[in-house]
Amino acid sequence: MMDEKKENVQENKMGVMPVNRLLISMSVPVMLSMLVQALYNIVDSVYVSRISENALNAVGLAFPVQNLMIAVATGTGVGINALLSKSLGQKNFERANLAASNGIFLALCSYVAFALIGGLFARPFFLLQTDVAEIVDGGTAYVLICTIGSFGIFLQIAFERLLQSTGKTIYTMATQMLGALINIVFDPIFIFGLHMGVAGAAAATIMGQIIACFVSLYLNVKKNTEISIRFRGFRPDAATIKRIYAVGLPSIAMASIGSVMTFGLNKILISFTTTATAVFNVYFKLQSFVFMPIFGMNSGMVPIVAYNFGAKKPDRMVKTIKLGILYATCIMLAGVAVFQTCAGLLLSIFDASENMLSIGIPALRIISIHFIFAGFAIVSSSTFQALGHGVLSLIISLVRQLFVLLPAAWLLSLSGRLELIWFAFPIAEAVSLAMCIVFLRYVYRKEIQPMK
Repeated sequence: MMDEKKENVQENKMGVMPVNRLLISMSVPVMLSMLVQALYNIVDSVYVSRISENALNAVGLAFPVQNLMIAVATGTGVGINALLSKSLGQKNFERANLAASNGIFLALCSYVAFALIGGLFARPFFLLQTDVAEIVDGGTAYVLICTIGSFGIFLQIAFERLLQSTGKTIYTMATQMLGALINIVFDPIFIFGLHMGVAGAAAATIMGQIIACFVSLYLNVKKNTEISIRFRGFRPDAATIKRIYAVGLPSIAMASIGSVMTFGLNKILISFTTTATAVFNVYFKLQSFVFMPIFGMNSGMVPIVAYNFGAKKPDRMVKTIKLGILYATCIMLAGVAVFQTCAGLLLSIFDASENMLSIGIPALRIISIHFIFAGFAIVSSSTFQALGHGVLSLIISLVRQLFVLLPAAWLLSLSGRLELIWFAFPIAEAVSLAMCIVFLRYVYRKEIQPMK
């Protein structure tokens, strides 16, 4: 009995703490920090909307590039998180340390790649979408600054995933909130005080990311005692990188699909009017208030599921997944209520014209219908990743965004009625829900049920 108690005291809290309390304690700090992140995304666009609608479109059309960077950073982070948490659950500390050091190396490689892409292709990217000079010039400046200064976001996310993997989510909340608050404070200074316009929004963003990056590095070195980050004598480990990307690449691909979808939908909408693309991009800023808390909860849920998978504790895994689905659905229902009842008020925050309101109010109400199904799908996809089946998440995302949403939007656009295009979102989400149910049953029978 004494030996058992001693073992429980020494074990990481992810293996012994009551599941509901554990999920809340690990998720709420990240959820709060992501809400602040959502706030600064909106503040960014609110300030830019005060310049002009074209300036708002410049930032909006840059979203696929930003989303692609975040996809690579967070996807790699998911791979690091899953491998590190599983290794700790198995008490394999050497593998955990290798996951940490190689994850940082991959973050630096990603930065170099995007700095080159931004420098070479920023202007051609905008010319593919529009010939409006104000949008092209503003968007090019925005993307150049964001990509060349992107070492902050890549390293920040890598360091934060190391903290999350060991259950220290309170520190990730601190670093994410710090970066967001710095952005919020410097946005008006750079945009209006220094008369930098759209470029000022990008400069404020990367300043917040770089400062948060260094703070998260300090917290890992000083506070994260369960892993050791070794830079001296470091050599990339092919086996570790393969394990990280076995989970991370499907996650990267899945998130990157969103960039393709956004680019394609912007092309469809801009053929009607540039105001329609402004509405779509405002929607993306607003919906982050609904989706960010769920992504934050997933950041807490994934290491719990992965750890208990490694520790062979199926009951704790199942309870974590069920609670995640319950909380995600409740958040989504609240989001539907707000979008349905306050669409006009939400758009007015962005200095919306009468034309933008006439397009935007029905758009927000129609698109938000898909929130009802989305919570279940997001938690299911994170479960697949935590259990090493990231390819299932990739398949769902591919079908939803490329094989259903974009074709449905294009077909509906042939009617000549702009308002019908928004129905592509609930159509695609319904297909995604059906696939998630099938895949979740498959993963349960393959990975969890045999443990029992």
